[in-house]
Amino acid sequence: MKPWHNKNDCEHLRTYHAYYPVPTAALLWCGVPHDDVQEELNRINPHPHIRGVFTHPFIPCFEVRCRIIHDAIESRTLAASRENGKVTDEHIAPERRHVSREHLKAWIAKEHPADKPAFLFDEVERKTHSSINADTFRALQADRDAARAKLERVKADAQNLRAEVENKGFQIAAMEKQIDALNAKLKATGAPDDRSETTYLNIIAALLDCIAGNLPNVEKHPSFASEAKLIEAIDGHFRGYGGLSQSTLSRKFPAAKRSMAAQ
Repeated sequence: MKPWHNKNDCEHLRTYHAYYPVPTAALLWCGVPHDDVQEELNRINPHPHIRGVFTHPFIPCFEVRCRIIHDAIESRTLAASRENGKVTDEHIAPERRHVSREHLKAWIAKEHPADKPAFLFDEVERKTHSSINADTFRALQADRDAARAKLERVKADAQNLRAEVENKGFQIAAMEKQIDALNAKLKATGAPDDRSETTYLNIIAALLDCIAGNLPNVEKHPSFASEAKLIEAIDGHFRGYGGLSQSTLSRKFPAAKRSMAAQ
């Protein structure tokens, strides 16, 4: 069997040359699917006063559209045929009137552009107004799709940024906890009170007097010719230790002496 045998993809072309009795056209215009048309035709009843017009118990618009199609045929704004599908200008009995898909579509597009049924018009045609052609509509669709895509990208970026901000918030909260823990530890340890500070200064002053030989029966330490040499030696030997830098010792030693003298 050849690959194109039994291929049935031309249904849309076949329906292009279709023609319908007026009641069928009216039902399709009302949105009844092709497969359900015969079932609905079984429910219709002839209008009591108008030939060729029918009523339907559940589809109110059916009678109205029947009448509109007949009026268009009678005013010759909509071409019609008999059962053979050949358009004619002769009078056709209302019960035998048929309209082709092509003529019906053109007539509805012109006379009822806001009421385009799906069995005649595709999505683009249904959404295209007479003042907007198909190319313009497609361009607007492309712009809309591009705008939607951009919006999705912006939403994704915003979500990522929100996640990043939340992560930063967690990091900041963790750092704040660490700071609070350090503050609590320092608070628990406590800074030296005035009495402890005086004690430390007195000890420093006493050691300085011993090193300088200022006490009875205590000789001056031979390694330090002056207090400045002592500071220099401590700074050099204990570099990096807190409170033992040359600048700190230069302030603490005089403070220790003043503390001792004031007692």
